[in-house]
Amino acid sequence: MNDVAFGLLAALAVVSGVMVFRFDSMARATFSLLTSLLCVGGEMLLLGLDYLGIVTVLMMTIEMAIMAVFMVMFMMNPAGLMPMTMMHNKKGAAVICGIAFVLLAAGVLLAPWPARQGKAPADPTMDLGMSLMGPQMLTMMVLGMALFATIVATVVLATRRGRYDRFGDDLRAPQASDPVRGGVGR
Repeated sequence: MNDVAFGLLAALAVVSGVMVFRFDSMARATFSLLTSLLCVGGEMLLLGLDYLGIVTVLMMTIEMAIMAVFMVMFMMNPAGLMPMTMMHNKKGAAVICGIAFVLLAAGVLLAPWPARQGKAPADPTMDLGMSLMGPQMLTMMVLGMALFATIVATVVLATRRGRYDRFGDDLRAPQASDPVRGGVGR
């Protein structure tokens, strides 16, 4: 069953990755890329790399959400109502991709793969974390929470007004007092 799920996730990851370059909408391309990256995270979970799989899923979901927010804020055509392309210099890109594929495939087929020495660790996730972070794991966890708090504080401070400004402290104003006419509160 795992082999079938792995094959399906791999196929969906490749197809949705290719579709990123086929869609003429940034929104569709964003969700297609998210689908591809979620499939890769699912494959990591199937391989028993729980920590990396979950981190990949969380990071890519948050990254794509942030990308969608910035896309709506700054792009002239966020919904993709006008045709666009995700590729520039198609011929040059095709040549570079072809050369990269041939070199990587040759490396996979011609490289002498090492044989396993010793036995597999009991908890590969813990060993990987210790290899990457060493004794700094607690520092990185605290840093992650500090970064999250910074993001939340930045969003809160960036908003000029909230629902309490519009409807009063008790939220019982009959009509919102919007400083800019034509919005939800007229």
